[in-house]
Amino acid sequence: MRRPYVIGLTGNIACGKSLVLRELAALGAETIDADQVAREVMTPGSPVLAAITETFGQDVLRPDGTLDRRALGAIVFRDPEALRRLEAITHPVIVAEIRRRVAESNRPVVVIDAIKLFESSLASDCDEVWVVTCRPDQQLARLMARDALSEEEALARIRAQPPQEEKIARADRIIDNSGSIEATRQQVQALWREVLAKLGETGSPMLARSSPSSYTANTCNEAESGEGSRNEETVTDIDAGGGTSTSR
Repeated sequence: MRRPYVIGLTGNIACGKSLVLRELAALGAETIDADQVAREVMTPGSPVLAAITETFGQDVLRPDGTLDRRALGAIVFRDPEALRRLEAITHPVIVAEIRRRVAESNRPVVVIDAIKLFESSLASDCDEVWVVTCRPDQQLARLMARDALSEEEALARIRAQPPQEEKIARADRIIDNSGSIEATRQQVQALWREVLAKLGETGSPMLARSSPSSYTANTCNEAESGEGSRNEETVTDIDAGGGTSTSR
């Protein structure tokens, strides 16, 4: 079986990766969301959650035994050493699961969505890397609105990540999400056509566009907040340094 063409999708918190990921899924790519993988490997009773609890204490658990991401975030976003301990627990398991899914995919193109794509070893698995950006003032406003955070809380999450410029410098493709949702979609579609042309897959039925695109469901909310559908910080996956792999 031919190895799929792998696109790495990254960008800092609340810059717009989720919008781009949904559009790519609608265009026909198989998508792997590191945030979702993290949730799946950290269910109650899992070795990962047990290790997190042993390291950070029972206070990071909810009464039902699930992880309290906000409580854990309050610890790791302000303590770089705590963040490193968390990443040492979570990253190897998540990376291994993502690689397993890529290897088992039967799709011509797979997209890996992870804020810490470069910081993990996954960037080396990608044939090209797309970075999603937006203006800093938009990023802050979207994050505050999306997750109901104070400015101080939002800035702590933003500052826990490397500057956007570091990702941009290493990108093969850059998507500017500072404008309208439609403008972002048009950028994604143009880049997607280039990928298909490179692969000679322009007529592949496996890469036919889904209809309707799933990005449309929360268009109004996303235009204002950058996401609209998730309001908790995920601090236990490849994206732990930024809190979540979801954005606009």
